[in-house]
Amino acid sequence: MNIIYLEQDLSAGQVKDLSKSHDLAVDTELTGLDVHSDKLCLVQLRARDSEDYYLIQIRDGQNYPNLVKLLSNPKITKIFHYARMDLLMIYKRLGVWAIPVFCTKIGVLLARPKKGHALHNVLRELFNVEMDGGECCSDWTKKLTSKQKKYAATDVMYLHILKDYLSDVLVDKNQFDLAKKCFEFLPTRCALDMDWGERDIFGYNPK
Repeated sequence: MNIIYLEQDLSAGQVKDLSKSHDLAVDTELTGLDVHSDKLCLVQLRARDSEDYYLIQIRDGQNYPNLVKLLSNPKITKIFHYARMDLLMIYKRLGVWAIPVFCTKIGVLLARPKKGHALHNVLRELFNVEMDGGECCSDWTKKLTSKQKKYAATDVMYLHILKDYLSDVLVDKNQFDLAKKCFEFLPTRCALDMDWGERDIFGYNPK
């Protein structure tokens, strides 16, 4: 694992290298889960079959045009676990929808509807992988420690193999087209989250 920790934007050369992959594993670290008051602190990236893990720290008042260019590339599928939150917070801070997208959480729920969907549980059950969640709630606004860097990098280590596994299962279960439609709807769902929160406007009597 080669962790590339950046306290500024990606370079043009790094964007070029990452753009060679047809899909990128992506994750974020936030100050919390309130879409209105919390902030994006870190974006983690890994290209398929790469030993390089990019950690881009997001600072107030700083622009990230190269990261935006990469995330908005329509030729690259971005793989998230729980894309709904990650997409929203990336859009809120960077002003771009990181699409097209493959959400492994949605894939897990469609492929294994009666089983858990937390990433650490899924990886344990499917691949016998144990993830260390010790840094989950740490402070991501400051310069990262070595433990934080390793934790953040590990979050994107297994997303490609999980995507591949889920894609096969979804095809076998005739659920892949439904999953694709869910992925395509995510920016709309995120826009509703920003304006409506958990209120279900599709319900008979929204509360």
